[in-house]
Amino acid sequence: MTTHPDLTAFRALSFDCYGTLIDWETGLASSLSPLTTSLPPQHPWHTNPSLAVARFDHHSNHLSATQPTLTYDANLAEAARLLAAEAREVGEVGDASAAETQQFAADVAAGPGRWPAFPDTVDGLRRLRRFYKLVILSNVDEANIGRAVVEDGPLGGVGGFDAVYTAEAIGSYKPSLANFGYLFEEVRREFGVVKEEGGLLHVARSLPVDHVPAKELGLRSVWIARGGERPEGYGVGGDYEKLRAEGKLGFEWVFQTIGEFADEVERQFAEKEAREKK
Repeated sequence: MTTHPDLTAFRALSFDCYGTLIDWETGLASSLSPLTTSLPPQHPWHTNPSLAVARFDHHSNHLSATQPTLTYDANLAEAARLLAAEAREVGEVGDASAAETQQFAADVAAGPGRWPAFPDTVDGLRRLRRFYKLVILSNVDEANIGRAVVEDGPLGGVGGFDAVYTAEAIGSYKPSLANFGYLFEEVRREFGVVKEEGGLLHVARSLPVDHVPAKELGLRSVWIARGGERPEGYGVGGDYEKLRAEGKLGFEWVFQTIGEFADEVERQFAEKEAREKK
């Protein structure tokens, strides 16, 4: 018998997409590589591109908080320009032409539509589709998420999602509670799934962006940790020890991957079916 709490009573799963289903950090590091590889070999961003990703994330989060109606592609483009300007200010790279900077920003802005899914994502979601409605709640813009979920996109092999809700459609970014309120209203309207009746389960990697507001709102959740329980694996997913010590986390399940989560779901439904046949 499983030691995990029951997962068979839920009717719908809401997913954060980037960082949970799609490898946001690896994808962004690749998009930033024209800048990071142009830096001197000894520069920290060159030797450890994750530091550039973290600094980029700082700019992006500031823009999300101060300009919540800015679409995510525009947010990424501006964060890319700020990162490039930061490198130039300290004399680490030469002055780029306006056209070069614009192209770099545009390439970063269009990146999410092509960034790769984690190796476990597609198969795991295909298995989860047998049991639940699958919903994405993402901070990414409509165009990028649209390219990610089409048949030849990184999530195309899933076989489709039942709904996709974006920050662009909502008009604010997670962790705003408005985004989760929108989710609750829409899954009730579209699928008759009521959060207050225990029908919805949220699945995410990011602690501050997803799990902190989930606890605040009483939304049950699964942490797809991807190594984030260790300081060296925090990345941009949040400081686990700090948030736990502050009592801000309430997730009831922890899995390293979507694949492991799907394994447990299948086990529980198989056990339930066996019990019902007795």
